[in-house]
Amino acid sequence: MPLQITGAPSDPDLIRLPWDLPLEEWPDHYLVPLPRGISRHVVRFVRLADRVYAIKEISERYAKAEYRLLWDLSRLDAPAVEPVAVVTGRTGRDGEPLDSALVTRHLQFSLPYRAVMSGTLRPDTLTRLLDALAVLLVRLHLYGFYWGDCSLSNTLFRRDAGAFAAYLVDAETGEIHPLISEGLRRHDIDLAHTNIYGEMLDLEAGGLLHPSIDPEAIAGQVLDRYNRLWEELTEDEIIEEVDWHRVEQRIRRLNSLGFDVAEMMVRRKAGTGRLIVRPKVVDAGHHQRRLLRLTGLDVEENQARRLLNDLDSFRVQSGLRHEDEAIVAHRWLAEIFQPTVAAIPAGLRGKLEPAQFFHEVLDHRWFRSEAAGGDIGLAAAVRSYIDNVLVFKPDEQALIGEA
Repeated sequence: MPLQITGAPSDPDLIRLPWDLPLEEWPDHYLVPLPRGISRHVVRFVRLADRVYAIKEISERYAKAEYRLLWDLSRLDAPAVEPVAVVTGRTGRDGEPLDSALVTRHLQFSLPYRAVMSGTLRPDTLTRLLDALAVLLVRLHLYGFYWGDCSLSNTLFRRDAGAFAAYLVDAETGEIHPLISEGLRRHDIDLAHTNIYGEMLDLEAGGLLHPSIDPEAIAGQVLDRYNRLWEELTEDEIIEEVDWHRVEQRIRRLNSLGFDVAEMMVRRKAGTGRLIVRPKVVDAGHHQRRLLRLTGLDVEENQARRLLNDLDSFRVQSGLRHEDEAIVAHRWLAEIFQPTVAAIPAGLRGKLEPAQFFHEVLDHRWFRSEAAGGDIGLAAAVRSYIDNVLVFKPDEQALIGEA
């Protein structure tokens, strides 16, 4: 069988890679030394032009299945890595067949959980990682996706305004259903509990876990976070007809968690004056969509929430309370956000993505203003942050460090 690349590769140089060599033998000049998570398979990163790809060596059956699953998740706008191609028909220089390869686009500014650590993992950093993983699993289950191997190792993390956003990176055991069954959902979270407990024990054995952290308790906390969020998103709520305002309160709670309610199912409870209310369709990314609609900025959910808060503050401070929201957003973008991001020196732009830079400048402004006893202003905060903080940060494409 001749070499075949299936997919929509945007870079023609993919065909020129040394597919006749096992991935672990590829010459260094093809590779990018990015941190890799724990994997059952050989994984390497390759730079072609200005793009970085992750390549995983795997059997043809699983490579094709995972490629299709990642495309399905992409069409659902689920938080997962982007598939590029499947390479099959590989033959070594000795004429022996080689495993196929799955090519995905590297998720910029993301890292496996071990690379997030700097020294001993602090309890608050671990809490934020696990919160992100719980939200990811809930989102996938809402899409009808059964993961089958949820773990920190199969996840990539990006900074998200003081928290983390999690992305699925390994889907070879996954399945997509129109609606996930209760049995599959329960089995998935049981597997997640087992995997995370094992990962915590591994961290403890390697001296990377804070002495105050109990591996078993931490694994249980992930399930607690998952269950609380799942119940908030899906459980029935029984209300009296006169308490219809509680429906609005429920929607606001869901919005505050970053979810939109596209439809509500309401029915009367037989023989009573009570109503049973359930969110029928729940979409993640409430603040992301609002910010994208207003400004065109496509950022993480918590970053979007922070930027929208600043936009609202700008509206008040500029006396624009009664102005159209779209006009205010355009002014905020032109007068506040874009000049702030443009102030980053060219040589430092790989250290943080723009939305995260803006968020950290706002934090820096608050702390410096508190120390100064008055607001130091945005321009002074930008200069101070660049000179005293940003220059000492590692490039975030290679290292996130502690948030």
